[in-house]
Amino acid sequence: MTPVELVLALFAAGMAIATAFLLRWAAEARTRIAGATALFLLAMMSGMLVGALAYYLAPSPARLVDGLWIGALLMSLSVFPLFAVFLEEAQARVALGSGYRPTPLRRRWLFALSVLLLVVANEFLMGWTFQLAAGALEPPASLTFPGAVILGVNSAWFLFPMALEMGVTVWLLRDRLPKAFVGLLLAQAALMALSPPAFSRAMGASPVAVVGSGLMIGIVVFVMEYLYRHRQIVAALSEYFLGLLAVYALMMAGLYAWIVSGDGLPFAVSILLEMALFLAAVVRSERFDQGLSAPWQLRPNWTFGILALIFVAELFMGAVLDLVLLPQVYGGAFPALPLAGGAGAVAYDAFYNGFWFVALVAGSTWFLAMMGAEMGVLVLFKLRESRSRENQVRLGLVLASYAVFATFFPSYYYSAIVPSSASGTAAPVLGWSMGLGSAPVIPSLFLVIFLSYAITGSLSALFGRRVICGIFCTAALMYGGTTFSAMSSFNRSSPVARKYLGSRFSSVYSASTGLAMGSLVAVSFLSYFDGTGALSVSILGADPSVFLFALSFGVLWFLVFVTIPYTGNYNCVTMGWCYTGAIAAAFSRIGFFKLKVRDRQMCKDCTTIDCAKSCPVGLVDMAGHFRSKGEFRSSKCCGLGSCAEACPYGNLYIWDIRHWIRERILGRAPEGPTVRLPMVRSARPRAAAPAGMGASPTGPS
Repeated sequence: MTPVELVLALFAAGMAIATAFLLRWAAEARTRIAGATALFLLAMMSGMLVGALAYYLAPSPARLVDGLWIGALLMSLSVFPLFAVFLEEAQARVALGSGYRPTPLRRRWLFALSVLLLVVANEFLMGWTFQLAAGALEPPASLTFPGAVILGVNSAWFLFPMALEMGVTVWLLRDRLPKAFVGLLLAQAALMALSPPAFSRAMGASPVAVVGSGLMIGIVVFVMEYLYRHRQIVAALSEYFLGLLAVYALMMAGLYAWIVSGDGLPFAVSILLEMALFLAAVVRSERFDQGLSAPWQLRPNWTFGILALIFVAELFMGAVLDLVLLPQVYGGAFPALPLAGGAGAVAYDAFYNGFWFVALVAGSTWFLAMMGAEMGVLVLFKLRESRSRENQVRLGLVLASYAVFATFFPSYYYSAIVPSSASGTAAPVLGWSMGLGSAPVIPSLFLVIFLSYAITGSLSALFGRRVICGIFCTAALMYGGTTFSAMSSFNRSSPVARKYLGSRFSSVYSASTGLAMGSLVAVSFLSYFDGTGALSVSILGADPSVFLFALSFGVLWFLVFVTIPYTGNYNCVTMGWCYTGAIAAAFSRIGFFKLKVRDRQMCKDCTTIDCAKSCPVGLVDMAGHFRSKGEFRSSKCCGLGSCAEACPYGNLYIWDIRHWIRERILGRAPEGPTVRLPMVRSARPRAAAPAGMGASPTGPS
């Protein structure tokens, strides 16, 4: 850093801190005179920066004089509104005497908007002025408005002072803001400081993107866990969460566009929108103490918006990480067909690009790692609060399975670290997604396919479909965390999800499962004949089985995931569209797995039915089976253990091959209920009193 740059940096930091104090003043302003003073000082700063910018656009002695005159004129004009307010207050003081009270500040939304526009203008002018003063930007001969926005915003002289200003403002207002909200705003400030466009491409491409993505993961985890701990939140905070995630979705898309094509406009717009969101929050911080919204579990549209925006942000963030960390793998992988020709050709190319972009990113190394880190933290929180040792073990296996089988094994790093190992298409279970999809079906892989189904089928028969749906599958991680466990309430509140409640197969479930399995069989034969040369078949330019895998687990799976508020939790199971889950369910049905109770009478006397309420799959009829048979078996049951853990009496447990060995071979009887709590037993009809006994209608005294 040169001496000139050092002086400019100190001056920019001083202006950022001064603006932070003015923002605190504006946030605490309750009278017209206080509000007018804050606006006057911000306008003075704008006038000074306009004058400096006028000089640096064409430096010369004459332009220096012009710049001084322009700055002085604008600063002088900013005095008049303040002077007018001051005169009105002085007249009111004289007229009212001892009864005078300062006029309160009305229309706070208009005041907040004025503050927002002035602060954004100041930061924008600062970005331009300091770049020109430091020699980092040549005065352009001609420039469009979008180009001016890009040059002014996507620079270190804009982003760093803005991040400092945000951080200092939050610290100054920490006593006026909700405690948890302070941490979120500070994280936003740090994330703005880690904007890659503020750094040179060589310096900021990979390390800044990685650290920034980690910080964004932390923000998403905070939002999700906050929702889990607070089912009903302040209306202003719910709006802020939604707006913030929308900004981050645009920011990640803009960052992807900046890396791929050099277009910095979407990213610059996202920065300006985040500034507006932040400034509106701190200047009108009183809104965060007013009015609760409806519980988010009763707001499917809002919850869908949260999930969809998180997915979009993560999708583009995963693409960014893939490009900057693995350019040798993903540098030319994402499709980009030209959108040219007739309407039909343009529509096809756009669909082709979008489909394969989503499918490739969703199956890429860093997207899966990032998603695993984010959802894995929520699973850790769930593990921490779990009271069941068996469920703790299962959740631990979920984390380990995702890390090894879903992320590390199919990644570039595995083949780089272990170059002599078998490829994903030659390893049963691990790389073949329980049999089909990772590569075309060819004769040399029949043994691998057979072993995949033999292994997964045997495990499902012994331990139930939870081996797949509750441990190995990525759904176990994404649905298993704290917040998503709470979304099981949508199984009973959503009109669509209610159609899939219970253990019986509806006609819609049967149709969707039949379609999934029929598609699997059809594309398997097509893939085989295509691989042997008997046919030449491709779907969207890919082998049929590869296309079905990409469609099912790269596109439809995430579509179903974000529509939890409309289709219920674990909708991949309840709606029957997953062919892997359907195969596991078939083996589980003929195996050992079931749910059993230790004392059937206890279930008859129970009035809570917590087991059925807690089921993430919506098997609401399990309580009736426990009362009548003492056990429950369903192909939909994933063995997640939520029902057993929810039972307040410890009466329910998962029965599989382990218990069969204990009971049939070792001769050990099942243990009784672990807890005896007061229970309300159903009233039995009383026998009629013998004649002459005169039974009291209120019972014995």
